[in-house]
Amino acid sequence: MNILLDPLAYVFIQRGLAASVIVGIICAVIGSYVVLRGMAFLGDALAHAILPGVAIAYLMGTNLTVGALVAAVIVALLIGLFTRQGTIREDTAIGILFAAALSLGVALISSIRTSAVDLTHILFGNILGVSSTDLWMVAILGLVVLAVIIGLYRPFLVVSFDPTLAATLRWPGEFFRILLLVLLALTVVISLQTVGIGLVAAMLVTPAATAYLLTRRLAHMMALAAGLGALSSIIGLYISYYASIASGAAIVLVATGFFLLAFLFAPGRGLVWKR
Repeated sequence: MNILLDPLAYVFIQRGLAASVIVGIICAVIGSYVVLRGMAFLGDALAHAILPGVAIAYLMGTNLTVGALVAAVIVALLIGLFTRQGTIREDTAIGILFAAALSLGVALISSIRTSAVDLTHILFGNILGVSSTDLWMVAILGLVVLAVIIGLYRPFLVVSFDPTLAATLRWPGEFFRILLLVLLALTVVISLQTVGIGLVAAMLVTPAATAYLLTRRLAHMMALAAGLGALSSIIGLYISYYASIASGAAIVLVATGFFLLAFLFAPGRGLVWKR
């Protein structure tokens, strides 16, 4: 019991634990769409596309999370605009905007003399440095994302997997597609403080991919992925505390461990089960 309770004596651990659980749940839920629709590259691109917003916010002396949020939403909307009505392929638009945003971010960051410290924080997160303000922002944005996904579960489901039915029902498929991109951008920003840019794609994909191996229905997949994301965050944070390693990396490694277990032993789909 002391192993579990001792870290909780510190307020910054409590805040970090709460933030990591929220991020684990939100990333896993929206990550279910990322996995099923093959959007893993998009999640990684949005994660790196927030660099210009972070750099501009730093140069202006404003909140880095706000800068990241603005940049992520702008890139998500541009991806939706460029791919509207099949003008160009989605992966092409993602590649163009990803490279442009990343280059702009690196150019801006290179002009900051103290960029080394800040870049490390941006890339790998700083979950133990989560303030009360950061926690409230993560909680509010997380609730917004989760509420929209739950409230629009059926439209998102139909638009994602049966666009013809969506058109028959006269649902605005383009609106829901862009809205999903914006929600993904918000999720990336939520994850900035905990796992950082370098690892956010893993939290979007890994718990959802694990749940995909264990379930057959989207709702069940989301629920299981959320549980795995939260559990990975808790275990990873404790490991990082006792092993003195980066918390974001520990969380992702735990999630990867769960995936490997599912890949080997998942009923009907696991490698060992099949053999």
